[in-house]
Amino acid sequence: MKIVFMGTPDFAVYSLKALYEAGHEILCVISQPDKPKGRGKKLQPTPVKQYAESVGLTVYQPDRIKSEEFTDFLATFDADFFVVVAYGQILSKKILDMPKKACINVHGSLLPKYRGAAPIQWSVINGDKVTGITTMLMGEECDAGDMLKKAEVSITADDTYATLHDKLAPVGAELLVETINLFDKITPIAQDEAKVTYAPMINKELGRIDWNLTKSEIISLVRGLNPAPGAFFTVGDERIKVFKAKSYSDNIGEVGKVICSDSKTGLVISCKDGELLIEELQAVGGKIMSSSAYLRGHSIASLN
Repeated sequence: MKIVFMGTPDFAVYSLKALYEAGHEILCVISQPDKPKGRGKKLQPTPVKQYAESVGLTVYQPDRIKSEEFTDFLATFDADFFVVVAYGQILSKKILDMPKKACINVHGSLLPKYRGAAPIQWSVINGDKVTGITTMLMGEECDAGDMLKKAEVSITADDTYATLHDKLAPVGAELLVETINLFDKITPIAQDEAKVTYAPMINKELGRIDWNLTKSEIISLVRGLNPAPGAFFTVGDERIKVFKAKSYSDNIGEVGKVICSDSKTGLVISCKDGELLIEELQAVGGKIMSSSAYLRGHSIASLN
């Protein structure tokens, strides 16, 4: 099949690589513009651009894919499919109507659950046991198109956003190739609007730990925001990120109180239904370390 591929982060690289290696003709690759990173603010290519160029594919990076100029340019491709995987821009109806067969999206949840920008993170934050991948037809409403194929993936108690991302990405790639190969034999299924839930974009403030939550809720928040943007608490003016936590005891006390803060046990804090041990943390400008190691050189007597 002749395909125009649109994607930006690592998650999308798996799908592009799978299509390329399956022998489909990638007419071009469209990715977000390069962004400055690091202390030197040097422009860094997107992961999709890096892979595409490594195998000789042509890459375009429009500031606005819906601009009249770029829309007219897209119309020059004789594509069977436009494939969109975590691209990061909304397509106009004019663009959606261009391919001969369909615009297909790979979404990181079992739709209609978790429409939106951050389905992987929210499935962990909400303590789900199962998630998956859905391939679907794209329409003007975000993530609301008819579903084509699904694949389930289990979420373990140890999964973080990072590990679940790495589980889902190859599953999405395989499901995409199956969807393209079997497209004419697949009967699209409409989403049940009564079962729709949303996964809004993650922001840094979402990571602020509310000690009025249960231990499991806090642990899920920590896992779902690991490695970025990170769950956190504050001591004075300093924001300390938490990367790993576990239940310490069922003793119920004053919510948010520091129960233990020493280099032997580590940092223990009281929450709604017991006490939580902060296993790994990171101070501003520091490395991720155990709380016991951190407390060898620092003191935490109370939280804000």
